[in-house]
Amino acid sequence: MKYNTSSVEETIALGKAFAERLSVGDTVLYKGEMGAGKTHFTKGIAEYFGISQGVTSPTFALVNEYIGKEVSVFHFDLFRINTYDDLYAIGFFDYFDRDGILAVEWSENIPTLADNLDSVWSVAIEKTGENEREITIEKLH
Repeated sequence: MKYNTSSVEETIALGKAFAERLSVGDTVLYKGEMGAGKTHFTKGIAEYFGISQGVTSPTFALVNEYIGKEVSVFHFDLFRINTYDDLYAIGFFDYFDRDGILAVEWSENIPTLADNLDSVWSVAIEKTGENEREITIEKLH
């Protein structure tokens, strides 16, 4: 499914609408250049689940945890992660034992990641203008 947004607010709203399809254990793998809107989309997901914490890019932390009453969102940045050993070192796979959804930026750094996870969504965000985005959402498995 392809969507077009023309503002940060529309990208957040699309993330919120998309989150209706998500449940505990799902993984959202993002693709998109720096500044494409991956974090804004994640903010919409968090808002849908009633998480009021400020959603920020996990670039320097590697993971930001947004704890909800029923569902939490674990927001990863794999920009500097290139191997499965790196994923194990940061405790990535441990998050599947928690009641949450994983939102993973720079997932393309681990090309086979989707093949080794259950219930995976792909969200590709492409800049088409200063504020415009084309967002492609696909259920992988």
